[in-house]
Amino acid sequence: MRAVRLLAHDAPPCLQDIPAPDLGPGQLRIEVAACGLNFADLLMIKGTYQDCPPLPFTLGLEVAGRVAALGEGVRGLEPGQRVAAFTGQGGLAEQVVCDANRCVPLPADMPFAEAAGFPIAYGTSHLALVHRAGLRAGETLVVLGAAGGVGLTAVEIGAALGARVIAVARGAAKAAVARQAGAELCLDSDTVDLRAELKALGGVDVVYDAVGEPMASAALRALHPEGRFLAIGFAGGKVPQFPANILLVKNLTVIGLYWGGYLGFAPQVLTGSLRDLTELYAQGGIRPHISHTLPLERFDEGLALLRDRRATGKVVVTVAPT
Repeated sequence: MRAVRLLAHDAPPCLQDIPAPDLGPGQLRIEVAACGLNFADLLMIKGTYQDCPPLPFTLGLEVAGRVAALGEGVRGLEPGQRVAAFTGQGGLAEQVVCDANRCVPLPADMPFAEAAGFPIAYGTSHLALVHRAGLRAGETLVVLGAAGGVGLTAVEIGAALGARVIAVARGAAKAAVARQAGAELCLDSDTVDLRAELKALGGVDVVYDAVGEPMASAALRALHPEGRFLAIGFAGGKVPQFPANILLVKNLTVIGLYWGGYLGFAPQVLTGSLRDLTELYAQGGIRPHISHTLPLERFDEGLALLRDRRATGKVVVTVAPT
C-alpha cells in the first residue's frame, strides 16, 4: 500500500510503497478514504511532539473510511461500516489499523472529507469548552487563532452553547470565516490592542488559546474574576508564562487540554464526546469547514498550508473514493 513515511526528523516525509499493517486483537482495519492534517503532524516531523512515535513511521492522526476487517474480540462494528478514527499515526496511507475504541460510526450523510477533519479539532474544542471549562450560555468566550483548525470549531461550539463569541484572527478573510461560524465580533490580531479592546467590550469569561504569546497574556488580563484560560496549543511558537500574582488576585484558572492524552487515562470521555458531536452534526448544529482538499500525492502541499498558516479550518488529504 502507499503511505507517507517519515524516515528521519531532518528529512521531509515521502510517499512510499510498504506492506499493509498487521491486524491484532481488539483492532480493526480501515480502508482510508481521507485523512485530516493537523499542526501535530508538523511537530512530529520536527520530533518535538509530546507523543512522537519512533522512526520510521507513517504520518496522519485522524482518518475516515470503511471498516475492512475486524480483529478478534471487536464488537459493535462490522465490515463495510463508515467510520472515523483517531489513529495517532498511520492515517496518511491506503489502509490503517487502530484500536476499535478509537473509532466512531459516522452519520449516513457525513462526507468522508468532513469526517476526516472532525475528531481532533471538534473533539478538542468540545472537551475543552464543555468538560474542562464548563462554558455556560450567556458567558463571553474569546478564541485566539479563531480561523485555524481547532479555533474555528471553538467558535462554532461556543456559539452552539449560547456563549457570546469574540474571534481573534489575522486579516479580513479569516475574520469573515470566523463570523460565518458564529462569532458575534471579530478582532484583527495584527492591528488591535487586544487587552484594551477586550476590556472595552466588557471583558471575557473564557479564553481559548491555540496560539500562545503575545496574545495569550493580553487575553488573560481581560478575564473576569473566576475566569478560565484554556491552553490548547502554541501555533505562534511562544509558550505563555503566566504571573501567579494575577491568577491569585483575580481567582483565575488556567486549564491545559491535550485531547489525545485522554486515550491513556479516560478513553470513554473521548468516545462520549465524539458521540455527542456526531449527534450535533446529524442535527445540523455544526458543519466542518474544509479550506483545502488535496490528493495523497500532494500531501506536502497540505503540510505547507499548515506550516505557513494559510489554511482556514481543516486541510484534508483524500486517499481513495471508498
